[in-house]
Amino acid sequence: MQTGPFTLAIDIGGSNIKAAVLDARGGVVADKLRMPTPRPATQAAVLEGIAALAARLPRVERMSVGFPGVVRRGIVRTAANLGSEEWRGFNLVEALARRFAVPARVLNDAAVQGLGVVEGHGLECVVTLGTGVGCAIFRNRRLLLHLELGYDAAIGQAALEAIGTEAWNERVIQALRAVMSLTACDMLYVGGGNARMLTSELPRHARIVSNVAGVTGGVRLWEPEMDELFAGVPDAQRRADWEGAS
Repeated sequence: MQTGPFTLAIDIGGSNIKAAVLDARGGVVADKLRMPTPRPATQAAVLEGIAALAARLPRVERMSVGFPGVVRRGIVRTAANLGSEEWRGFNLVEALARRFAVPARVLNDAAVQGLGVVEGHGLECVVTLGTGVGCAIFRNRRLLLHLELGYDAAIGQAALEAIGTEAWNERVIQALRAVMSLTACDMLYVGGGNARMLTSELPRHARIVSNVAGVTGGVRLWEPEMDELFAGVPDAQRRADWEGAS
């Protein structure tokens, strides 16, 4: 049985914006939708894109967004893969809450993907392969930090197109080994849209995970253990009183 509160989960990528509605357990209750990321990817254009997807989905009580850059306390610090400097300093949580009239929480997209796949066994690392390259580290299923590794130019989408799949695979495997050495993680998960292009054998204790976790992981942003991460962010901390409304 599907139960609320229902969450509008958005994954903003450098190539596509994806959306779905999730129940309280993270189950998808409406078909996942996608659209190309606008070019140029201005604040207004991206918000309009999200609104267009949301209009095709059921109503929700809250929303979660994975963003391709550094986000601190709801404010965007970097957005290199959207190609627009105007994002720097933008209060995305406030803009979302005002536009959609529901509480919003925003986290780096690699961190959201990780929340959807980590199993809670020691130190786990998530690397996402897409337009750029994301990374997040977890301990016992709790997010520790999101990392900007600087691999975008080497193994991002542009590199894949420039050097071809075989050479790109070699680079990716080298990068994954470096990340595993750097973090000493117990398990490495590889996600993102370009993970499907990996044909080489992965290092031991590394595995590919479904890219759908970039959306379904959004429900975990509303777990009580995440509250401290969003403390002091009014439009993120305010919560719908589901029991009182039902």
